[in-house]
Formats: sequence, C-alpha cells, structure tokens
Amino acid sequence: MIRSMTGYGKAECLLPDKKLTIEIRSLNSKQMDTNTRLPSLYKEKELEIRQLITSGLERGKVECSLYYELSENAASGIINEEVVKSYYQQLYKIAGELGLPTSPELLSTVMRMPDTIRTEKAEIKDEEWLLLKDALLRALDQVQEFRNQEGLSLDKDMRQRVKAIAEKLGQVAKYEAARMEQIRERIGNNLGEFLKKDAVDENRFEQELIYYIEKLDISEEKVRLANHCNYFLETMEDAGPAGKKLGFISQEMGREINTLGSKANHTEIQKLVVEMKDELERIKEQVLNVL
Repeated sequence: MIRSMTGYGKAECLLPDKKLTIEIRSLNSKQMDTNTRLPSLYKEKELEIRQLITSGLERGKVECSLYYELSENAASGIINEEVVKSYYQQLYKIAGELGLPTSPELLSTVMRMPDTIRTEKAEIKDEEWLLLKDALLRALDQVQEFRNQEGLSLDKDMRQRVKAIAEKLGQVAKYEAARMEQIRERIGNNLGEFLKKDAVDENRFEQELIYYIEKLDISEEKVRLANHCNYFLETMEDAGPAGKKLGFISQEMGREINTLGSKANHTEIQKLVVEMKDELERIKEQVLNVL
C-alpha cells in the first residue's frame, strides 16, 4: 500500500486553566527529521513527544507545534504583599522627606519594582501529560489518514505511468525487423563505398554483420525493463514503507531505457524511448514523496 509523506493533523484538549493545541505537518525527506516548537513549560516532555512522532510517522520532515491559551481564571502570579508594603513605605517616607506630594500612581510604581509578583514554577501534572499525549496521538492519526489519502493519488498516477512504459516497450517489437534490415543495408552500403563488390568476402561480411547485430541487440534490455516494471508494481503492494525500494527500482528502469536508446539506431524506437523517459521522470518525482 502506497502512503505519502505529506500530511497534516491538528488536535486540541481543554484543561482547567488553559487550552492546548497541537499541529503536525509532514513533508518528504530521505530520513526522519523532526522539529518541535514547544513552550518552555513542556520542554521536559520533548524527548517523549519526539519518540511518539517517530514511531507513528516513521519517515519525513515533520514539524510539531504546541501552543496554549490561558483561561480567564488562570492566575499568572501571586502578589508578594510584604515586599509591596515595604517598597511603598520606603517610597512614601522618601517623598515626605523631600517634600514631594504623594502621587496616586505611587502604587503602580511600586508594582514595577523587583519581586513584587511571585511566580511559582509550573509543573506538568500526570493528568495534564495524559491529556496532552492523547491529543498528540489524535493529531498523528489525522496525519496518517492524510497520508493514506495522498497515497491513493500517488498509487493511481504511478500505476498509469508504469503501464504506459510497458505499453511503449511493447511497441518496440514492430520496428525490430525493419531496424535489423536497416543495419544490414547500412553496413553493406558502407563497405561498397570503399571496396569493390568482388573484393568483399561474403562469409566475413556475415560474421561482421552478426557481430554488430549482437552488439546492437536490445532483447536483454527489453526483458529486464519489463521485469523491472512488474517488480515496481509488486513492490507497490508491500504492506510496509516502499518509497526507498521504489526509488532503486526506478533507477534500474532508467538504466535499461537509456541503454535501449543508445542501441536503438532507429527513429521510431528513439521516439518511444523519449516518451518512456518522460513517464519515468514523472514516476521519480512521485516516488520522492512515497513513504
């Protein structure tokens, strides 16, 4: 089954003091490349989050973003009353000694002084982590579903293109007889330009002709290319990730098509080779995105 490396998933979870949102984006990559964007509060869980992503998505360039919104009743800090009172008394006394009027904004000035707000270090509770983990898994499930849907499109397109290559390969056969006769005539004509007809040893000519025909024979390339096409389609049915394997097979297909083109020496066959190359390039582009 073909699956794409492109995917997107989003999940939310509500906590008593905040709302968490997780977004996961996945693109193609040769290896697993995970980038996480986490608030400082959740940095301690980064390793576990990465492990869940890696085990769930296997391969791709993955970006995981986590952000939260505090609810209205969430306390951002606690006023340090003793410190505030001390600051206020000191400033009030200094203002009196200097003969300065006491400003109503004195308290706001005090609140900007150091340590007036005491912020307790937040910790992730077990219940919160379980809810976060559940949201992460739901987002990963969405990415997998997205990948599956994209995979169906890739599967359909690549099958059509492999079938097109096989069909064009089948069309080569109808030009084989004319191609061989063309080679024979060309060799004979070339010899005739330099040697008198009576000076040509017919037996030697036949031997040389057989030698060149064997060198230009494309039977093996045709058989191997057909086998590679079948193997490509079989590999697409594999249950596990098949992207890298399909990439290797497409490279072998390219070698056979190139050799076929270099040996062809026939206009119509060359046209078919160009069309096969075009289909193969499209396949290679698609394979880059296959998991």
